[in-house]
Amino acid sequence: MLLDEDPATLIHHTINNFNTAPDKLAISRIQNNVSSLEQERERRLRDAEAALKEYLNTQQTQYEELTSAHSSSAHASEISRLDTQKFRIAKATSDLEMETERLSSQAADLAARLQELELQGVEGMADEAAKRRDPVDDEVLLRLSVYRSLGIDVERDEKDGEFCKAIVRNDRKGDVHVVNIDKKFSRFFYANYFWQTI
Repeated sequence: MLLDEDPATLIHHTINNFNTAPDKLAISRIQNNVSSLEQERERRLRDAEAALKEYLNTQQTQYEELTSAHSSSAHASEISRLDTQKFRIAKATSDLEMETERLSSQAADLAARLQELELQGVEGMADEAAKRRDPVDDEVLLRLSVYRSLGIDVERDEKDGEFCKAIVRNDRKGDVHVVNIDKKFSRFFYANYFWQTI
């Protein structure tokens, strides 16, 4: 089928009737904007990469300085020394605690026995021991002798006969402690105090 007009003329008139010039300008502006955005994005990427490389170089330098300054063998030796020292201190503390408990218990036993002996009187105990010669009595006399040899004397109250005062002598230091005995404190407290004093 043949057209009445030339196809090129028809196409030219069609293009002119649609007025594509503003659209072309818009497309050109969009392309320019896209190009500008791509350039800005590439610039920012380059800046970020440069900053990251600089940061990594700084961190690497610091790491190398720390690594060169730190001696792993010296660190391990110091840790081992501190562990050994900690173990020795813990063992010494444990030994001292056990010894303190033992001495405190012994002091409490001696204080209680001394009180019994003082209530009975030394002469009465000597007479009774001479009559019976009980091994327990011998032990009591021995404990009383040991306790007095430590430099501890106990005085009774003249009114009720209860022990009211203890005199603790320390020949090495050349001093004397007078302790008023109060019933509100336990025997263990006084025994512990006596041991610390002598």
